[in-house]
Amino acid sequence: MYTKNFVNPCPDWATALLNGFSQVLLQRNPLCGLCCLLAITLTAPDLVGGALLGALAGLLTAQRRGYDRADRQAGLYSYNGVLIGLLISHALPWSAILPPLIIAAGGLSSMLVHQWLKRAKPGQLLPAYTAPFVLLGWATLAMAEPASASSTSVDANPLFALARGLGQIFLLDQPLAGVLIASGLLIANRYAALWALLGSAIGGSVALLGGETQAAYNGLFGFNAALAALAFSQERQRPWLPLLAIVLAIALQPALGLLPVAGLTAPFVLACWLLLGTGRLLRLPTSHNRRRLHS
Repeated sequence: MYTKNFVNPCPDWATALLNGFSQVLLQRNPLCGLCCLLAITLTAPDLVGGALLGALAGLLTAQRRGYDRADRQAGLYSYNGVLIGLLISHALPWSAILPPLIIAAGGLSSMLVHQWLKRAKPGQLLPAYTAPFVLLGWATLAMAEPASASSTSVDANPLFALARGLGQIFLLDQPLAGVLIASGLLIANRYAALWALLGSAIGGSVALLGGETQAAYNGLFGFNAALAALAFSQERQRPWLPLLAIVLAIALQPALGLLPVAGLTAPFVLACWLLLGTGRLLRLPTSHNRRRLHS
């Protein structure tokens, strides 16, 4: 499928890029993506350049290599670039090498997704989700200076904590970011939005019960649970699946917290893989293949 020429360009670049932002939330909706982009722009303007550059690098790499046009337009080759661009901009100090690094990481994430999609089509692999971002993110954090282990002190406001649980998906810790992201989800899929809010609420509540007060109010126990809930939110006939995904993501977070670098979205990815892998072993019927569903 590789080609050295630009072939079958995306009919709408703006839509493709915005879909990349919404695909972080496992949705395909440009307005949802616009809400996510606004959340970054208004609450962390120093990170928006990295997010856009990472998304664009992923999309351009996919186009340059002639990857499937529909998948490019759906944002499947951009969403990991969004996240890795955010993380690099957040974790590393500004220097002349930062933009080329984001471009290289965004392009590499696109190639990893492509290899994953090729093997996932016949059911050989589980969906990629944000695994490329996690792998590249761990490499980024290994290069960064060690960060303080303590969470930023914030007001003990449960509603703000609920919003932060959604904002932390994009590495944002302002309640406004979570409100904008929730608005985007409501536009894309109200049912999915409710599950995401429930996941954030359960994650924060468990953290409070476990004595992780500041982590709870910072939303650090909410974002993986919210993503896990989103991944299975279409299983309307089996609501226990998103609930189980939430529980698994929360249960895995302390174990992954033992790593020398932040776990990022690894608890979400592993929780979904465990559920899907178990379902395949037991031959349970499922309509679940999130990245292909939203392409």
